[in-house]
Amino acid sequence: METKRLFFALWPDHRQRERLRDVVGSVAKTVEGRVVDRRNWHVTLAFIGPFPENRVPYLLERAQLIHVEPFRLNFDRLEYWPRPRVASLSAATVPDELQALVDALNQVLSDLGLRPEDRNYRPHITVVRNARPFTTERLTQRVQTEWSSFELMESVSGPGGVSYIPLKQ
Repeated sequence: METKRLFFALWPDHRQRERLRDVVGSVAKTVEGRVVDRRNWHVTLAFIGPFPENRVPYLLERAQLIHVEPFRLNFDRLEYWPRPRVASLSAATVPDELQALVDALNQVLSDLGLRPEDRNYRPHITVVRNARPFTTERLTQRVQTEWSSFELMESVSGPGGVSYIPLKQ
């Protein structure tokens, strides 16, 4: 059985990537490690992992039933996460609308017999991998993004590393 490595995410459009570029560029320079290509920036909502390819249309169908209340996300800090060894642009607070979206997606996963991650949701964008440890920094230049939709994403490994691809029906 063929599988795809999947997750739900907030996937920035061109305008959002431009807004994030200056902030991410300036903080990524302060961290030792491998900078994440801006084409891979995203905010994970719910991680799925390997999923049967033939069931992807059903997963998309279920996800389309979720209504997203528009919300703003304020990225205001740079954090080091030791276990994955990454530097992340993070938001200190989770808007109620975002938490409701994450909860709805986790319910879809539960309904499909999958086990959602059992931890408090923390919105972030990974900006550096294999990062050296550092102390959390509050950003002097914060960035606010606006969201009203989400994507089902596929993680594809290739010779140049991992790429993330939005899946459409």
